[in-house]
Amino acid sequence: MIIDDAKPEFSTLGSICSFENGDRGNNYPSPGTFVQIGIPFVNAGHLRSGRISMRGMNYITQEKFDRLGAGKYAYGDILFCLRGSLGKFGVVEQSMPEGAIASSLVIIRPKPSKVTTSFLSAYLASELCTQQIEKWAGGAAQPNLGANNLSEFSLWVPSMIEQGSIAEALGDIDDLEVTLQRLIAKKQAIKQGLMQKLLTGKTQLPGFNERWTELRLGELARIKTGSRNNQDKRSGGKYPFFVRSATVEHIDTYSYDCEAILIPGEGGIGSIFHYIDGKFEVHQRVYKISDFFDGADGRFVYYFMRQFFGAHAMENTVKATVDSLRLPTFKNFLIQLPPLNEQRAIVAILDDAEMEMNALCDRLAKVSTIKLGMMQELLTGRTRLVPEVAGA
Repeated sequence: MIIDDAKPEFSTLGSICSFENGDRGNNYPSPGTFVQIGIPFVNAGHLRSGRISMRGMNYITQEKFDRLGAGKYAYGDILFCLRGSLGKFGVVEQSMPEGAIASSLVIIRPKPSKVTTSFLSAYLASELCTQQIEKWAGGAAQPNLGANNLSEFSLWVPSMIEQGSIAEALGDIDDLEVTLQRLIAKKQAIKQGLMQKLLTGKTQLPGFNERWTELRLGELARIKTGSRNNQDKRSGGKYPFFVRSATVEHIDTYSYDCEAILIPGEGGIGSIFHYIDGKFEVHQRVYKISDFFDGADGRFVYYFMRQFFGAHAMENTVKATVDSLRLPTFKNFLIQLPPLNEQRAIVAILDDAEMEMNALCDRLAKVSTIKLGMMQELLTGRTRLVPEVAGA
């Protein structure tokens, strides 16, 4: 049953946990003492999405470990980053071998009678914890926390039974989020494989066997930059405004109404590609590739550039204050072009893969939004989860 009529009472982390820093004395291991096989010595780089990754792990000898007077974690502890990547954390799971922490971390040890590790990790992953970090870390160029700051973090702590219910509810949506992330990664890899095969001509679709033609981009399209500046953008504007970033801004007027590929000439070199067929506006440092000749499908050129232009761009950047691209870099880019009907068949396959990816990404975004709302409600006590009473 869900109720929201009980007023929650807040506690501090220090009242429900103990804290242990690493050994920062003479026994602290230096990088020169690390070994290939030994006892894990965990730093902030090993904390990923609430877990401890063994990838790239540092190891110390048993002798070094035995000399450490503090900072040895145990099952159920949470390792929390105090410096640099503030707020990163990882839960010590039962399968984790014994080990110790680097000086940038602190061990948060939940008091078993007060709080569960799963509930506490849900809190540490929430916006509520982020707000506390901002409050206590200050506005320094390199903000940091101490265990004493961490102990003052405010949070709502329900009964152990309700903590379990909350952790289970949030764990279910966590699992869905992770499942979608993995599916997206798998689909992305499949799509990349498709693009590599289909856009090189090494694997042709059934029914197509004609040779491909190699042309320079400047031979099959018109290339020019826009004329607008960032200050021309308007919130809520009617038309897309392509600027020097992956974010598409908006504007109240347009200069172009056509099919085009938009690529920034600086910033995100070779990694940002937009496609449009309609009315739009362009920043003065963004290149517009349009007016494709009759033998070229604009969407095929878009996919080809997404796959291969990045490496060409990085080889031909102009080194100034920031890397930038000049018109000849675009004009001289070589494209392998099959007959038009084969281009369109390839585009149809890649469009289907793209639509499937976009649908999954939209679903993930919705799940993430729901998760944030659930965390806000459940971890503040606004919405309460209590077990059903038998016979009620």
